[in-house]
Amino acid sequence: MPATEVSPSLSASPLTSGSDTEPESESRFLPLRKLPVFSNGNGLKKEPEAERRKSSNGWQREPETEEKFRSLVDASQEGFIREAVEILIEKGVFESTRRENRVLEWRHPEELERIFDFDLRKTPESHQRLLALIKDTIKYSVKIGHPYFINQLYSSVDPYGLVGQWLTDTLNPSGYTYEVSPVFTLMEEKVLSEMRKMVGFHGGSGDGDGIFCPGGSMSNGYAISSARYHKFPQVKTKGLQSLPRLVLYTSADAHYSIKKMASLQGLGSDNVCLIPTDSRGKMDLNELEKSVEATLKDNAVPFLVSATAGTTVLGAYDPIEGIADICKKYDMWLHVDAAWGGGALMSKRYKHLLKGVERADSVTWNPHKLLAAPQQCSTFLTPHKNILSECHSAEAQYLFQKDKFYDMKYDTGDKHVQCGRRVDVLKFWFMWKAKGTDGLEQHVDTIFDNAEYFTRKIRDHPNFELVLSEPECTNICFWYIPPSLQNVKRDEEYYCKLNTVAPKIKERMMKDGTMMVTYQPLDDLPNFFRLVIQSSGLNHSDMDFFVEEIQRLGKDL
Repeated sequence: MPATEVSPSLSASPLTSGSDTEPESESRFLPLRKLPVFSNGNGLKKEPEAERRKSSNGWQREPETEEKFRSLVDASQEGFIREAVEILIEKGVFESTRRENRVLEWRHPEELERIFDFDLRKTPESHQRLLALIKDTIKYSVKIGHPYFINQLYSSVDPYGLVGQWLTDTLNPSGYTYEVSPVFTLMEEKVLSEMRKMVGFHGGSGDGDGIFCPGGSMSNGYAISSARYHKFPQVKTKGLQSLPRLVLYTSADAHYSIKKMASLQGLGSDNVCLIPTDSRGKMDLNELEKSVEATLKDNAVPFLVSATAGTTVLGAYDPIEGIADICKKYDMWLHVDAAWGGGALMSKRYKHLLKGVERADSVTWNPHKLLAAPQQCSTFLTPHKNILSECHSAEAQYLFQKDKFYDMKYDTGDKHVQCGRRVDVLKFWFMWKAKGTDGLEQHVDTIFDNAEYFTRKIRDHPNFELVLSEPECTNICFWYIPPSLQNVKRDEEYYCKLNTVAPKIKERMMKDGTMMVTYQPLDDLPNFFRLVIQSSGLNHSDMDFFVEEIQRLGKDL
């Protein structure tokens, strides 16, 4: 799509359901093969063909209303499931990721409530109505996989990750014991071991431990819990009242989950010291050591520092080696929150950004961010072999019996705070198998190359100004300076006007549906854009489009 024009396909659409008004295009796919259906009786038996093909379209009729409550797939749902999957493939995957289509169909909440059927009723809906609701859900949702969704620290639809996600949902496993998840138990350990090798624990041997977590915030919570137990193991049985006041440290630009998890675990957000950052957004080592000394003078116990490898806004990497030295000096646990920037470890060219990470006591690393695995896919990694089990185990007898007929070390559920747990490994393992480590490295190198190209393009552009002249990660922060603010005095009035530019451009791009990029203030700085490059499906032409489209949307401001 030319960068200076809005495609005709992006023109406004009527406020009616896509499933009711849009003609259905012929499927791009060959007819799906009708597979034999098996039913449970006295053993498994193949249903006679005549029994299956009762309706005019070749599928068994929809179940009667009084039978529709049953949670069991049978022949009467086969046609519905196949049609639903074809809609997901055509509309949810392919149409939603084409550059010429909209990133979103923006509707205000009141509008969306009026045109979308959110109501829940006493009686069941027909299969045809349910298929229409699938189409409407896709139509009015943000197309996260669209190349021009560059709004968050996640995006894209990786084809292999998607298939892995679908396979996970098909099998619906829970990952706590080997007996219910044999494949996934071994798969998790293989992936976590390879990730520990890349971090470099124990000389890159892969030794240590790790778990998949429901998001990076929970991974950071495991770091706090593990660090506290490591220093004061009695906390597991005696509680907080048995401990002195504990203090932890992180940068002022760190993710807010550190404070949240400190509150959740009873430490209190007042005992989280936010360390100032330097001009590049990195934790100031001198300020960190001053804060630790102040804690000691106050008769409290410094027990953890959380360094950030890729801050949420500026993408800064804290100086891990220097922080590790301070942690060693004061006997503190070093955690590295690499939820966003950890993917750089896959690249020989960029892994230096996390220099010193092998000295950490724990690492948060989210493959669903820089590596583009489907959400959610978050890990907690540690070189301490038994810390997770020792800290969190409850030894529930109904799950973790002592007399099982297989090696109980494969029952990993007691390391987690959760019991029932969605299996998040398969999508990432499947991606890794499909692409190889070399392919994941190419992915990382490509997104960094695009980020560097975009940075160079706007650095010398008269209408753009970088917040950081040399961004470290693939989030690029910048201001768009419209012609009306060119060559004027940069006084209070100027900054007040500049503060309104990004929000207005964001509104226009959302309503046009051409792209999505977020904005925010930081400290005393006026609102600026944060463009996040995470998809290796982008190229330099897309970077050109982003520049030209922002200009088009903001040139009259």
